[in-house]
Formats: sequence, C-alpha cells, structure tokens
Amino acid sequence: MNDFSKIKVFAGSASVELANKICGVLGVEVRPGEKITFSEGNIYVKIGEKVRGEDVYIVQTIGLDPNNEFMELLFWLDAFKRTNVNSVTAIIPYFSYAKADKKDEPRVSIRARVCADCLEAAGVDRVVTMDLHSPQIQGFFKKPVDHLYAAGIFGDAIRAMGLQDYVIVAPDEGFAKKARYYANLLSVPLVIGNKQRLYHDENAEVLGIMGDVDGLDAVIVDDFTISCGTVAEVAKALKARGARDIYAYISHGLMSETGIRRLNESPIKKLFTTDTVYNPRAEKCEKVSVITASKLFARAIKAIHSHESLSALFE
Repeated sequence: MNDFSKIKVFAGSASVELANKICGVLGVEVRPGEKITFSEGNIYVKIGEKVRGEDVYIVQTIGLDPNNEFMELLFWLDAFKRTNVNSVTAIIPYFSYAKADKKDEPRVSIRARVCADCLEAAGVDRVVTMDLHSPQIQGFFKKPVDHLYAAGIFGDAIRAMGLQDYVIVAPDEGFAKKARYYANLLSVPLVIGNKQRLYHDENAEVLGIMGDVDGLDAVIVDDFTISCGTVAEVAKALKARGARDIYAYISHGLMSETGIRRLNESPIKKLFTTDTVYNPRAEKCEKVSVITASKLFARAIKAIHSHESLSALFE
C-alpha cells in the first residue's frame, strides 16, 4: 500500500495557493522553500529541508509573469538536482509558451522548443501540465509529459447547471476538435465560430457562426483568454443569432484589465475558469467563477508516485 504522506510537494511563488490545495487533497503539507527577488530583479531560491534521494514535485505555473516565473522554475529544478534528489517532476498548471510552437514566419524563434530544452537542461525528469494551447509541444521533450484536461472538471460543472436546451460553442475552427469532445461528453450539438486574427495582437474578428443557436443557451469553451476579445465577440454573434443565456468555460483565466472590462460589457452571463493561474483581477469580477483543478493534479501526483498509469485522467 502506498504511503502518500511521504510525498514532497514544493510551491513556486506563482502557485502557492494551488499547491496548498493540491496538498490538502493529498493530506500533506507544502514543504518549506524560500524565494527572494532582489532589487535589480535577480531571483534566488532555496529548498528548506533535506531532499537527497527523494522524489519531489514543484508546482509553478507560467502565467501572468511568464519570464520571471519560468526562470524561477529553472532555478528550482537546478537546486533540486544539485541536492541529488532521485527525481523532480515539474507541475506546470499553465504553460504560457505552449502558444509558440512553430516557425510560421521568417526570422522568429520557436519559443516552446527553447523552453523545453531549458527545462531538460535544468534537470526536469517529468512535466505535468493542463490544456496546452498546442498539444504537439509534448514532442519537443525527451522526458515524459503528462497532458491533463479540464474537460472532466468542466463537464461536471456544466451538468450541475441544469441547462435544458443548449449547445457547446467552439470560438474558432482551431478549437473545434476539443469542443467536439465536450459536445460528445454532454450529448449536445456543437456550434463553431468563424474567427480571423490578422495581427500579433489580442484582437480577433468573428466572421460568422456555423450552427443553429436560436432559442438555445450557449456554452463557449476555450483553453485560455487574456483580452476576452474572442469570447466577447463570439458571444455577441451568438446573441445576434438568437441565443438565450451565454456562458463561457475557459481553462486558464489570464484576463487583463481590458479583458475584465470586455467581459463585463459582453452578453456572457458567467465565465468559469480554473485556478491554474492565480489572477486577482478575475477573482474580484462578479462575472467570473473559479473552479479548482487541485483534485486533478493531486490524482496525477498520486499516480506518478505509485508508478501507476495516468490514462484514466485523460478520459
């Protein structure tokens, strides 16, 4: 029988609250560690106890301050490897640079690949993350990457709403495959938005809606939002097509001040997101409801610690 009380989970500065929730599910405490940012911006981390020969887990999202959060994670990984741990698993609830997965124009960096190389150079043995914007970046790693999904969490939440006649809405063709999974899971129709983004900004134009929404509630699903531009424009298009109440389920809520304003001005009745990114702006917004992903990550840690399959978490 596995003794989960010996699991050692550490928290990076970007994921203290989520790490505490994960440890609450596991029945352990977050292990001690220290992070200091000096006046000129240098980051210092120190492990607060002996971990030689242990299997350790460091929880650090790459979210609202991605460059500093990523560098901090590298320093944690290096610190663990230099103390001769048996293994170190990086729990990265949101991996921001997953958006940069290809060279789609001249003279640009494939930033996701650079990040993967850096994590492995710093000594990571395994990565656990959720709802990557570009799942193919798993192939950038030589080490195992466990890619979890919010669909199970959100599916339960959508069912609990008790909606009668509703559709699942993909904001664009790029998310249609994942949205179809939601639609099949909930046995409801799928509607797809037709979106284009012309520049490297956070503004998108919704050209149309493919599917019938007249007289139906609509549930928009997507992996992340910053400006709420896409979900707000899709919501307006749905309303113009006769949709009743409109809701949004977004895996990672990185909403900026502009995003919160757009959300408040939009026809969206409620936006649900997870706590993979700690975002005070979102938590203060009456239209936003945060659902914890801590149980999902705790189950992943238990499975890894027990050398069991994680396949049930991907269903």
